[in-house]
Amino acid sequence: MYDLLRGPLVWVAFLIFLGGLIYQVIRFFALTGSKDPVFYGTALPQEGAGKKGTTERVTEWVRSLRKTVWYSHTAVMGITTLFHACLIVTPFFVLGHNLLLDESWRFRLCSLSERATDVLTVIVFLCAAYFLIRRLFVARVRAITSAYDYGVLLITVAPFVTGFLAYHQWFDYRTVILLHILAGEVMLVTIPFTKLGHMLFLFLYRFLIGSEHSFSQGSRTW
Repeated sequence: MYDLLRGPLVWVAFLIFLGGLIYQVIRFFALTGSKDPVFYGTALPQEGAGKKGTTERVTEWVRSLRKTVWYSHTAVMGITTLFHACLIVTPFFVLGHNLLLDESWRFRLCSLSERATDVLTVIVFLCAAYFLIRRLFVARVRAITSAYDYGVLLITVAPFVTGFLAYHQWFDYRTVILLHILAGEVMLVTIPFTKLGHMLFLFLYRFLIGSEHSFSQGSRTW
C-alpha cells in the first residue's frame, strides 16, 4: 500500500492537479471578456494624483481601505492571511518532505527547523478551529454553510493532522503515515475543483477582474 500511495497514486494526483489547473485557467478566459478599464476601491484614480506627493497618495490609499473587507473584518482577514501563509509555507519547507525530494529527485528546498514546523502546524489547527467555530456559532456564517464547507475544511486540515501525528509517532506510525500521504493526494486532486482553488487563483482573479478587492484596475469581466 505504501509503495502504491507514494508511487503511482502520487503521479495520478499530480496529473489531475495540473490538468485541473490548466482546465480552470482556460475556463476562466472562456467565461470572461476584455473590457475598458474601470477603477474600484483602492484603484480609484484621483484627479491630479500625479502632482501629489508620496505621503498624500499613501494616506489616500490607506483611507480607501475603509471600503474593503480588510477594514470591516480586520480580525477575520488577519487570521485568514496567517492561515493561508502557514498552509503554503509548511508543506514546502518541512524537513521530511525535503528529504523525500532529495531521495527521489536529488533536489531539495531549504528546511524549517522541526520546532518551527510544529509551531506553524499548530497555527493551522488554531485557525481552522476558529473558522469551524464561526461556521457553527455565528448566525450569518452558519446560514450560508453547508456540508460541502465542512468537507473542504476537513480536506484542508487532514494532511496537517496526520503529518503532526506521524512526526510525533502517536498511534500506529505506518497507518498514520499512509493516511497522511492519502490526505495529501486527496487535497492535491481537489484543489482545482473546489473552493481550495482560490489559494492558487487568487492572483489571477485579483489582477484581471476589477473589483474593490483587486490589486489592479482589472481588464476582464464576467
